[in-house]
Amino acid sequence: MPVGTAATVKAMLPESVRATGADILLGNTYHLMLRPTAERIDRLGGLHRFMNWERPILTDSGGFQVMSLTDLRKLTEEGVEFRSHIDGSKHMLTPERSMEIQRLLGSDIVMCFDECPALPADRPRIEESMRLSMRWAERSRDAFGDRPGHALFGIQQGGLEQDLRAESAEALRAIGFDGYAIGGLAVGEGQEAMFGVLDFAPDMLPQDRPRYLMGVGKPDDIVGAVKRGVDMMDCVLPSRSGRTGQVFTRRGVVNIKNARHQDDPRPLDEHCTCPACQNYSRAYLHHVFRAHEIISSMLMTWHNLHYYQELMQGMRDAISAGCFADWEAGFHAERAQGDIEPL
Repeated sequence: MPVGTAATVKAMLPESVRATGADILLGNTYHLMLRPTAERIDRLGGLHRFMNWERPILTDSGGFQVMSLTDLRKLTEEGVEFRSHIDGSKHMLTPERSMEIQRLLGSDIVMCFDECPALPADRPRIEESMRLSMRWAERSRDAFGDRPGHALFGIQQGGLEQDLRAESAEALRAIGFDGYAIGGLAVGEGQEAMFGVLDFAPDMLPQDRPRYLMGVGKPDDIVGAVKRGVDMMDCVLPSRSGRTGQVFTRRGVVNIKNARHQDDPRPLDEHCTCPACQNYSRAYLHHVFRAHEIISSMLMTWHNLHYYQELMQGMRDAISAGCFADWEAGFHAERAQGDIEPL
């Protein structure tokens, strides 16, 4: 899922995002509750109309942003009191308020409210946080109510601890959700540790419901997660990297700011069908990036989102054909070759 944090995928029109193959976007409860507010979006017809996106929208609960963006916060059983990173105003976010905000936004997939500690953290802190999140998950379920056409996802917590992940999964299954997320990863633990958790965490969750890994990631993170049973992912990386001159291709990462590209007439990837590769050279992309032209962010974000959607489609096709292992081997072999040789 491309990330449209504040009701927009940065540097992209909604039509452009759709042209990359994206079927669903992610919006953010924390950011939208602060600006322009969920109530205003509701009065203007809901998030789909507000941002001109007719397809599904998933909104996260705001719990991660409260942890990562706010220095002054007070955590209690009731919820989290915090000050806005924008203007310092005081707010209270609870499971019930998170459900209300996401209802006002008109989200198709709603995430239950959880508490997400940064890693590394000691076991007592992870254990306490996980059990609080499970109590909040039950309150989120009650507050969500019965909303046909809308889905509520629970979020598994437990850090890197297998027994705590199992306890969390059991609690979520007892409550009952439309889908299940694996939370508390991609928060500083590294790929090896993340894959270690994914070796067991997805199998703890219902096999007949979507399993969603939140906030991941780099292409090899995504392939490794799918290999381990994950169905859905989101990350700001493709759009953020596009704005900073980092481009993902089938043969690895290209840093367009490097001087080696300034006289190169070739595209980023000769096999890519995105507008950046079909119509512009590496030399041009290098120039507009170094000149701080807006078209640089537009073209390289478009390319990255296109690449990610092609990556996902390739995995879906391979799974359907029963040849995922062969596809994965080809993916890693192609990346091992590195970027095309400079002229």
